[in-house]
Amino acid sequence: MVTARANIGQATDLLQTPAHRQELTKRIAELGEWFHNINLNGVWTAPNHFLGDFPNVKWKNIAPALPEDLSGATVLDIGCNGGFHSIELKKRGASRVVGVDVDDRYLNQARFASQVLGLDIELDKCSVYDVDSIPGQFDYVLFMGVFYHLRYPLFALDKVIKKVKSKGSLIFQTMIRGSMNSPEVSEDYHFWNMEVFNNPDFPCMYFIENKYAGDQTNWWIPNHGAMEAMLRSSGLEITSHPEQETWICKPARAIKEDGKYILEHELAGTL
Repeated sequence: MVTARANIGQATDLLQTPAHRQELTKRIAELGEWFHNINLNGVWTAPNHFLGDFPNVKWKNIAPALPEDLSGATVLDIGCNGGFHSIELKKRGASRVVGVDVDDRYLNQARFASQVLGLDIELDKCSVYDVDSIPGQFDYVLFMGVFYHLRYPLFALDKVIKKVKSKGSLIFQTMIRGSMNSPEVSEDYHFWNMEVFNNPDFPCMYFIENKYAGDQTNWWIPNHGAMEAMLRSSGLEITSHPEQETWICKPARAIKEDGKYILEHELAGTL
C-alpha cells in the first residue's frame, strides 16, 4: 500500500479571477477524464458527465441518512475515485478520512481536489482485496460503486466488513439490474424445485462475460433481492436504504461466537 497525504496549500492559491479559473480548468483537464463531478471553487471537474451531476445526483438522497456533524469520526473510502465522498465527509468534520483506490489517475485527481479545497485527506493506493492490511477500524466505511467491478465481489465485501468498527456503519452502493424487489424467501427449497428460479424477483446475480456499458470491469450485477441477501449473509444488518442502490448497514453478525469473522471461517472451511 502506497500512502500519500494531500499537501495543503499547493493548489489553494487558485483564486477566482478569470485567469486563475482558466488555470484551474486547465489543470483539471490535465488530470484526465473525471468520473466524479466536483465543484472546485466554482469550476466543475466533470460538467458533461453522462450520468449528469454524478455522484451528487445520488448523494443528495444518501447524505440526509448520515450525521451532519462527524467531529471525531474516522472514515475509510474504498474505491474513492476522484474523492467526492471523502471530501463530503471531511466537510462534515471527520477527524480522519482515508481514501483508497487502485487507479493512479483517480488518486491524483482526489489529491488535487482535496488540495484545491484545503482539506486534509489521506490517499492511499490499495486494492479492495488488501484493505485488511490497513491498520485499525473505522467509524464509517464507504464501499460505493465498486462491488460490480469485482471478479470476486463477495470475498471483497467480507474483507471490507473487517474494517468497520463494531458500532460503526458501512455505506454500500452498487449497480442494480433486473428486479427491484426483495421477496421473502424460504429457508430451504427441494432439489427438484426449479420453478422458483423463473421468478424474476428471486435473488440472482448477472454475470457479464465481455462488457456492459463499454466497460470490461463490470463483472457481476445483482438484482435487488440478491444484494440485500448478500449483505445479510455477510453478517450485516440493514439500518437504512436511502436510495434504490444504496444501503447503510451495521456489522451486527459479522463476527461469530468464537470471535472470528465470517471470512476467516469460510477460508478455514469451518463456516
